Amino acid sequence: MYQLSGVTKRYRRGKTNVDALRGIDLTIADGDQLVIQGPTGGGKSTLLQMLGALDRPTSGVIEFDGTDLAKLSEARLTKVRSENIGFIFQSFNLIPTLNAQENVETALVPMGVRPADRRARAAAALESVGLGERLTHLPSELSGGQQQRVAIARALVKEPKVLLADEPTGNLDEGTRDDIMALLEGLWRDRGLTFILVTHDSTIAKRAPRLATLRKGTLTVRESSRT
Repeated sequence: MYQLSGVTKRYRRGKTNVDALRGIDLTIADGDQLVIQGPTGGGKSTLLQMLGALDRPTSGVIEFDGTDLAKLSEARLTKVRSENIGFIFQSFNLIPTLNAQENVETALVPMGVRPADRRARAAAALESVGLGERLTHLPSELSGGQQQRVAIARALVKEPKVLLADEPTGNLDEGTRDDIMALLEGLWRDRGLTFILVTHDSTIAKRAPRLATLRKGTLTVRESSRT
């Protein structure tokens, strides 16, 4: 699935160079679950953006199914993202004027799915995350946990190979956090997804079958005791 070799990312901040990633080597197989933990500013979100084809490395190779993402055109990268990768964010990123079903449908528009099929697939995706009775609710009419479930349905509706989650429980209380993690882990097992999650939460990190720590741009990977 993923093979990273010598991946670096350098930003220019004023007159100073900031090395967000420093020579990352990483293999992620099909069906893996990997949790990436580390302090704020350690490079976690930068690495996730690389894996999601949202950004390019300064140097190094990021292979996805044998193709180096860094060498693809913007059009090809957009196609990879739209067809293969589902994203979940801490802030949900829902459109406030669209209801739950319409928010989920937005993921299918770039794929050219017909309106009737979009509606049916969005409804099924919401049903799969326990929101089959909330299709017409606006985000403001849903709890934080329900909004994140809509965001999960939006990520899953296009049937991606990879699910990337950036602090998906960061805005949730502990009880809701555990519910969302149980949902995500169940979807990972049932659908055979490759699931990569970024967090600073040690409770979530302890649940992972495979754990990576990213500090100051340097990655250390170890197997969890839960394997």
